[in-house]
Amino acid sequence: MTDTRERAAVEREIRSMIAEAARLDDTVVAGLPADTDLFGPEIGLTSLAGVTLLGGIDRRYGVDVAALDLSLDSLQSIATLTDFVAAHLQ
Repeated sequence: MTDTRERAAVEREIRSMIAEAARLDDTVVAGLPADTDLFGPEIGLTSLAGVTLLGGIDRRYGVDVAALDLSLDSLQSIATLTDFVAAHLQ
């Protein structure tokens, strides 16, 4: 997927899913830079919230991040997760 509008739509939805999983306000996550660390202080994703997030991504996009990215490097930031999901859309 190379369409920047489609990637932007994926990023908006993933940001919303991150907010829900981390129990943060959508507007807070929407305003964070794309390179914000998912497990850093701004988002503070826990391992349980991470599992919830990955389950939501699998249900919504059909992308099993844990199976496709064994090192889970894609969970570094909002941007890395968005890029990974966008690259693996079915």
